[in-house]
Amino acid sequence: MARTTSSRISPSDRAAPRRHVKGAQAAPPDDGRARPAQDARHDPEELPPPPAPPGPDTVRMFAVRNGEKMKIAKLDDLGPALRGNCWAWIDVTDPTAATLDSLTKTLKLHPLVAANIAERNQRAKVEQIGDVFHIVMFALHLDEEAEASEIDLVLAPKFLLTVHGTDWDPRAAPQLREDPHGHLARGADYLLYTLCDWIVDGYFPVLDRLADDIDELEDEVIAKASQQVLHRLFVLKRELLGLRRATSPAREIFNSLTNRDVGVVAPDHLVYFRDVYDHLIRVTDEVDNYRELVSGTLDVYLSTVNNNLSLIMKRLTGVTVILAGIGAAAGIFGMSEAGSALAGAEPGGFWLLTAAMVVVGVAAAVFLRRIDWL
Repeated sequence: MARTTSSRISPSDRAAPRRHVKGAQAAPPDDGRARPAQDARHDPEELPPPPAPPGPDTVRMFAVRNGEKMKIAKLDDLGPALRGNCWAWIDVTDPTAATLDSLTKTLKLHPLVAANIAERNQRAKVEQIGDVFHIVMFALHLDEEAEASEIDLVLAPKFLLTVHGTDWDPRAAPQLREDPHGHLARGADYLLYTLCDWIVDGYFPVLDRLADDIDELEDEVIAKASQQVLHRLFVLKRELLGLRRATSPAREIFNSLTNRDVGVVAPDHLVYFRDVYDHLIRVTDEVDNYRELVSGTLDVYLSTVNNNLSLIMKRLTGVTVILAGIGAAAGIFGMSEAGSALAGAEPGGFWLLTAAMVVVGVAAAVFLRRIDWL
């Protein structure tokens, strides 16, 4: 079986520098977007460990103006900062209603976006309201089973808002462990790509684990079909269904972002979003393949059970043939003289008939054995 791999280097770690376009299409000189010469590549062995996950109702804010860090200590300072030329990232963990209401007022979010974030029971999707995009993605992590965590991302011209639960932390991304300001300096859209790229990268270890489980179950079904194997097959089917529900709509998100002029995504960043789209196509193809393999394994299980049942019925039929012949002969001649036969007072015909029944039974057993009915 083909294996997926999660060892690829993210393009966000090796992104080429942005180029100035000369002529009438040149970007405004003061748009707050930094244009570094080259992003630093991250060696996994040199990365610091992931930070401790934030607790509930935690708000973390990062801002950059003209490539320089800005310090924003509280939400009241965020509004004035966004009115200038800056990029901001607001990361919120499991917000309360009061915190979400304050964010809605400060960021001027549409009430529908705020309601969807508060509900946190959405499918993977992208919705555009004015120049603001509400994107819902799902991060996967392995426990007893593969589980999905909803992540709400709100992309606006000057900020990126991420809202998630305590079981996921964007600062655990290798690109953002040290300092997220470098990615934020390239724009909120580039930071969105960085997070989405890391989320999609997290799908591949889950696919690897599922592929190993499918291989193991295929071997067990052939060796011995049991109720435990059947239970694991249905659990695997449920995991694949959840994985497809999380990943298949996400493909349409990036298809939509890369095939129309959305305004908040820089033209030279579209290639990065297309890279994520390509990997999501690969993920959905793998999920479909694994679902077919699980369905095929289930069919093999049912066929194995039916074959085992047929084999048992053959054995029982063979035993019935032998015993039915002996029973028929015994019924015709009767067993009322069994006492005198055991006492040695029965004539030789009794013993001759008994020997004949034994010979016929043995011959039937040998014949049924040769045709694999015993």
